[in-house]
Amino acid sequence: MDLLVERHHAIVFRTCLAIVGDADLAADASQDCLIKAFRALGRYRGDASFRTWLVAIAGNEARGHLRKIGRRRESSLDVTPAVSARGHDPATEAVLRAEAARARRAVQTLPPKQRLAVTLRIDDGLSFREIGEIIGSSEGAARVNYHHGIRRLRDLLKP
Repeated sequence: MDLLVERHHAIVFRTCLAIVGDADLAADASQDCLIKAFRALGRYRGDASFRTWLVAIAGNEARGHLRKIGRRRESSLDVTPAVSARGHDPATEAVLRAEAARARRAVQTLPPKQRLAVTLRIDDGLSFREIGEIIGSSEGAARVNYHHGIRRLRDLLKP
């Protein structure tokens, strides 16, 4: 179980976060996902890669958590992970932190499939085939969701 968590926790958490938009809710969904995956290891057939199978479980678990709370929760805009400040003066660090927060807010405004496609492709390097399996669409539809999401982000992030 420790190896499962160590290797895959980051992608599971990011997937859940992309769906639910709240770090606490994503942490709960991630934990539930890993427990369910561990219990279902005997039923893993190998039709998809293990990572794809696990991320699909994470997506289902995150959507289930959203249904349980009955409404979509947004992440706090005050919670912004620190940007590495090595070699940056405080003013540059503040600008970098503000831009990172702006980008995270923009990603959260994307429709769910676009948000998930962009997050899985950029943060986790998944192929469009894997993304399609996770979001329940074809490889082509995953590619379209990704490209529409990127185009929308470019528009949102224009200065």
